[in-house]
Amino acid sequence: MFSGNYAGKSRPDSRIQDLVNGIDGMPKIILERKEFFVFFANEVYPRLNEELSTLSCLYSPDRGRPAENPVRLLAACLLQFCERLPDRQAAEACQFDLRWKLALHMNLEDATFHPTLLTKFRNRLLEHSLERLAFDICIGMLIEKGWIRRGNSQRLDSTHVHGLLAVMNRLECVRTALKKALVALEGTPYPPGYWNTMWGEYVLGKVDFKSNVETLKKKTLEVGMAVAEVLEFFGNSPQMELPEMKLLGQIFQENYELDETGSWSQKPKSLPGSIQNPHDPEAQWCTKSTTRDKSWIGYKVQVCETVSETARPRNEPTSNFITAVVTQTATGSDEAGMEKVFVQLEENDLGRPDRLYVDGAYVSGEKLAEAEQDGRELRGPAPPPGGRQELTSDHFQVDIEGRKAICPAGHASTNFSRLAEEATGNVTYRIEWNQKLCQICTCAEKCVGKNQNHRSLLVREFHMHLQKRRNEMGTKEFKEEMHRRNGIEGTQSELVRGYGMRKARYRGLAHLRMQNFFIGTACNVKRLARRMVWEQKKDAKIS
Repeated sequence: MFSGNYAGKSRPDSRIQDLVNGIDGMPKIILERKEFFVFFANEVYPRLNEELSTLSCLYSPDRGRPAENPVRLLAACLLQFCERLPDRQAAEACQFDLRWKLALHMNLEDATFHPTLLTKFRNRLLEHSLERLAFDICIGMLIEKGWIRRGNSQRLDSTHVHGLLAVMNRLECVRTALKKALVALEGTPYPPGYWNTMWGEYVLGKVDFKSNVETLKKKTLEVGMAVAEVLEFFGNSPQMELPEMKLLGQIFQENYELDETGSWSQKPKSLPGSIQNPHDPEAQWCTKSTTRDKSWIGYKVQVCETVSETARPRNEPTSNFITAVVTQTATGSDEAGMEKVFVQLEENDLGRPDRLYVDGAYVSGEKLAEAEQDGRELRGPAPPPGGRQELTSDHFQVDIEGRKAICPAGHASTNFSRLAEEATGNVTYRIEWNQKLCQICTCAEKCVGKNQNHRSLLVREFHMHLQKRRNEMGTKEFKEEMHRRNGIEGTQSELVRGYGMRKARYRGLAHLRMQNFFIGTACNVKRLARRMVWEQKKDAKIS
């Protein structure tokens, strides 16, 4: 059980401090980056310790063995991501690394915990919806110190995360799902002879993937028929409520269909958002033309950070900090991710940033109009106009409020119709010009399509906001301003290279969300440590 007797110790063991600093005649130990661990002990751990009452709720007060200090476990998880260590090495560091003992307020004689305790502690955080506790504590500390202020200019971008799974073809995926279901069903009533055959084929047996294409297609159809028989046999029985059976049914529906003869056959291709690996059903396949590997199976993460309006001198640590981390499915849109970022910022009492720098994936006419209405600025390039003609909609002067438009040749439109979709509520405008004018116009070859006798435009409700932004994009001031957005690419590189954000440590969207919150917290803590140490050294030189 958790007794709550850990709040009294507010400072680390002085003997460890002496060993780290090498004072009072103690042997001097040269420890790399000792300033960070001293900062962690003096600034971060006390903040985490303030949430002792919140963390004590993770444990039952009258059941089980005495619990490890939950504040120390939370701090150890945070240090683990700062140093990019697995559970076993993190537990060993708590035992043998004096820097970790100092940071975690431990005595020299304190024994470490078993590595599996970190896994169980993270699961408790998820069960109690406290996966972002450390991140929120860090944000509160940064707000209190004045590094993050409400309405700060910020920048936002997304990057992809590879799931903790192997890439499977559809035959492997279905066989693995069937194997998991059969193992979960072991011991339930089933025809004995047929059960032994299926168990030997799909639980104990393996497929030779060096076989020819026809053999593999036959194997794919055979496993599909086996799944259909299993699902049909159990029907509406209680066993169908097992997670493995639900997963098997979903994978079967995604990969097989009834053909014209009434028999099950394999679908020509996988549907978007379909399960790629039964061990992590939430990981999805997605592709992006701007990434080096083009496609991945996993998730997507949105990272938002503050941005300084003035450039910092060379060798000066950054004063920008991560304010929001949102984890999505791989196929989630950036616009939806931006809205979740806003929600997270508002939950931390930061509000929506007055100026947000983004790339073109976040910019639309609707979002530009929404930002303008709220008194904010959404700074990013607008998507290019559609259409096959050389003269696109940007070459036309469109006035939606006045219900008129002027073509590049100076002719006014003759028809301006408003079209509203009942299902979605989207509004578009159809603009047309006189047929006789278009036929004699000098711009007809560039303006009118081959199979058209006059020019027509179809624009969305917020077309004028997009047109204004596209005209602004050609100015020198806009191009220079967008340099501030580019810094988010460096932040993502830091998160990927320094903290391992590119690859998932755990399976499932919830666990990956917790991982990314810890990564964002670790990045903020190390940035703050570097900044404060730099400022202290700077002040010491001046004095």
